[in-house]
Amino acid sequence: MPHGRALLAAAAVVAAPLLGALLSGIDRILTARIQGRVGPPLLQPFYDVIKLFGKEPMVLNRVQIIYACLHLALMLLVVTLLVLGQDMLMILFVHAFSSIALILGGMSVRSPYSRIGSQRTIMQMIAYEPILILMVVGIHMSKGTFNVGEIGAAGTPLLMSLPLVFLAFLAVVAIKLQKSPFDVATSHHAHQELVKGVTIEYSGPYLGLIEVTHFCEISTLFAITALFFACDLRIGVAIAAVCFLGEIVLDNAFARLTARWMVGFMWSVPLLLALSNIIWLYLGRTGGHVNG
Repeated sequence: MPHGRALLAAAAVVAAPLLGALLSGIDRILTARIQGRVGPPLLQPFYDVIKLFGKEPMVLNRVQIIYACLHLALMLLVVTLLVLGQDMLMILFVHAFSSIALILGGMSVRSPYSRIGSQRTIMQMIAYEPILILMVVGIHMSKGTFNVGEIGAAGTPLLMSLPLVFLAFLAVVAIKLQKSPFDVATSHHAHQELVKGVTIEYSGPYLGLIEVTHFCEISTLFAITALFFACDLRIGVAIAAVCFLGEIVLDNAFARLTARWMVGFMWSVPLLLALSNIIWLYLGRTGGHVNG
């Protein structure tokens, strides 16, 4: 890897959790305002993580530590691949393995809440992974490449050719951010009966690792959202910011679905939207070949 690209990757690995923590702080403030509360300070996520890393390490078994570290390492790899403009298919593949590491960590203990949270995380993956696959297929059909760098360099924004896929992807973002009505596995706002769910048996610095991973994931989702209008970075960031605010409003406006209803909804509305967009692209390309 050239020296410049190595510095870029290192800067992204440092900046991703910082940006994610700031976005999380904004999320908490806006949520509090919507609910008529004052809310915590903007830097509260930083204070929470610092406090976690200052606590005494305690785990039920050593396997938990391995999965927590693997969860973070794979997410940092996702950030690195994304910022270096690598293959989107590989990025989503590594991202899925990061989620699987968290699931295995929850399954490695005997806590019923942790295991139920892991099972529901699996159901979340079943709900959103087909949409991510269709998104990658649509990107290749639209731009002829899986490479993030080439997608960003293209003149026409992805949003113009994949508007329905973009809407479906926003539902995926809501699941990954654990926003209502899809926060079935865990919750940062105590919206559901499991509360911390899959992470309930983590504490101290190991829970801190998971929180840092979540911050990185927020930044990654924000970047992929902006990628749909990557031809103009300012517009892409503005669109991503509007979508981020929309996810917060959604979180406070809807009650939580059950895990079964979540899968049923994701496989009906968002999946059909994405599939319709892919069919539309295919028919457009076929019609163009016939006319040619």
